[in-house]
Amino acid sequence: MTTPLRQAGAVARTELRIEGRAGETLWVIAPFGAVALLLVPLAVGADRPLLAQLGLGMYWVVVLLFGLLVTLRQSTTDSPEHLGMLRLAGVAPAARLAGRAVATTVVLLAFELLLLPALVVFYQPPMRGWAWLSAVLPVTAAGLAALGTLAGAVVRGLAGRGTLGPLLVCPLALPLLLGATEVIKTAAYGRIPWPWLLLLVTTTAIGWLGLLLSANACEENA
Repeated sequence: MTTPLRQAGAVARTELRIEGRAGETLWVIAPFGAVALLLVPLAVGADRPLLAQLGLGMYWVVVLLFGLLVTLRQSTTDSPEHLGMLRLAGVAPAARLAGRAVATTVVLLAFELLLLPALVVFYQPPMRGWAWLSAVLPVTAAGLAALGTLAGAVVRGLAGRGTLGPLLVCPLALPLLLGATEVIKTAAYGRIPWPWLLLLVTTTAIGWLGLLLSANACEENA
């Protein structure tokens, strides 16, 4: 019998293959995210000190808002036929949602990395403390993926799911936005940003725990 962990891995691989064939994140969402980062420099002009100060915050705002498109778009494949096929295959609801969240984490991490060059070019921010990005980027991607996957499962089948999904995720993702920004700012001043990193990890852990615990309830309401 296939274990839930293997089921989640199979779902994640399937989701990544679908994303790889569609290429929507790479060719559509990422360029739009870069354009969004460009809008503030166009409005502010050549005020380099101000741009350097705003850059990191704007980067995470764009990651949050456009990341919602990535996470909630995954739920569009949840047709009744697709869900029925997974049930017949014996895929557990928690494994299905966990696999989707893992795949979304990978896609979001790629999206974050693709936007970093645009941040550097448009804002030229100081890079002190950027070593912490090696921890901040994957944790933030995992947290946003879990929250977005959970929201997509909750609003699946509702008429206004395209609006309700972002409304659910945005308030829950604010600790991720705050923590990701403050980790780098605190590290830039030579201090170890453990409290903010703990906020990131805690928010991500709560998101994943909520996703796994509510999987069966979401499946029953599908």
